[in-house]
Amino acid sequence: MIDLNHIDDLARRLSTLVPPGLRESREELQQNFKSVLQSGLAKLDLVTREEFEVQRAVLLRTREKLDELQRTVAELEAQGGSATPRH
Repeated sequence: MIDLNHIDDLARRLSTLVPPGLRESREELQQNFKSVLQSGLAKLDLVTREEFEVQRAVLLRTREKLDELQRTVAELEAQGGSATPRH
């Protein structure tokens, strides 16, 4: 999931951008920023790094199998000559 430390850090940075006249409510704004960021990120269709890596490995194995099948088909076509099947 999303690292909450990153959200906290971003909320802190946003609160430092608040004009000086509103600095007294900085903690409250920081909490509001954090809540909005968490809510917005929760609505996104995100996957964890672990899920991403699993799917990456599956895709890599699938590509390897596809390459192997393409080589096999090429070999079979070479053995059978260049004749095309008739319909």
